[in-house]
Amino acid sequence: MKLISIVVPVYNEEDNIRHFYVAVCEAMRPLTYTFELIFVDDGSKDRSREILRELEREDDRVQSIFLARNSGHQLALTCGLDHADGDAVITMDGDMQHPPELIPVLIAKWEQGFEVVQTIRKTTEGVSVLKKFTSSMYYKLLNFVSKVHIQPGGSDFRLMDRIVVRAFRRYREHARFIRGMIGAMGYRQTQLEFIAPPRFAGVSKFSPRKMLHFALDGIMAYSTMPLRFGLYSGVFCGMISFLLLLHVLYTKYIANDAVPGWATITACVLFFGGVQLCILGIMGEYIGRIFEEVKNRPLYLIARGKPRDETTDDVSVHEARPCPRS
Repeated sequence: MKLISIVVPVYNEEDNIRHFYVAVCEAMRPLTYTFELIFVDDGSKDRSREILRELEREDDRVQSIFLARNSGHQLALTCGLDHADGDAVITMDGDMQHPPELIPVLIAKWEQGFEVVQTIRKTTEGVSVLKKFTSSMYYKLLNFVSKVHIQPGGSDFRLMDRIVVRAFRRYREHARFIRGMIGAMGYRQTQLEFIAPPRFAGVSKFSPRKMLHFALDGIMAYSTMPLRFGLYSGVFCGMISFLLLLHVLYTKYIANDAVPGWATITACVLFFGGVQLCILGIMGEYIGRIFEEVKNRPLYLIARGKPRDETTDDVSVHEARPCPRS
């Protein structure tokens, strides 16, 4: 019997874990597959780890990995994918905004021969107009500068065949934008649209600062256009400087009307200084990423791994248990 691995990153989700577990069991009940539910706790400070230990004792299909510190959503997903044994692997969040009832639909698409089934979030119930607008603009910018098309509304709720997961494990860069990585890998892909419901409980753990870093990773991991922007800016500023020089020579030697002007000088200094700092900042972002990669440090550190961690790619089949009722 084939195994489905469901990988779920967790960060301070004590109010969601059990409800999510029950919903996944209900979704998997009518299917002719066994499954393992891999929770990757990303350094939670609430009761999440205690609840995960309880679920492990109650159901041997539940396995949890505790990271040594908060490594971020993308690295937590990577850790789960590194330890998943299934013939197909589904990654999703545990806050119920990735509906577990779509799991059978993802598997049905996989049974049709698709190796990646990517969900596309059409909208999120209750989200603000500002967030919708900024998200739309971000994807437009990302696709403008990137050589790889990133589907607007793409999420980390997807199914991947085991062959795709094995290929993904060869990608070991630290600055991760998994949506772009999977999209750029190829394989036979299809999409599934859905409307994300509100969180079951709690609040989003993606602060504006984390969202900004995530956005920068997406842009700089798949494009060198920001560096080219620096080159183009330098050429443009050189042309402007040449025109200003012609203006100065005309004023000095032809119009004979040279008047010291602090405003012009100040404006020029501010303009060119700002452009130079902008270019240096862009170069610094890329150099910083090179610095992180050449150190070749582990992507994540595990405080406690899966209770039955496998060292091979063999699929481990777990004893089927009746699913709890909601």
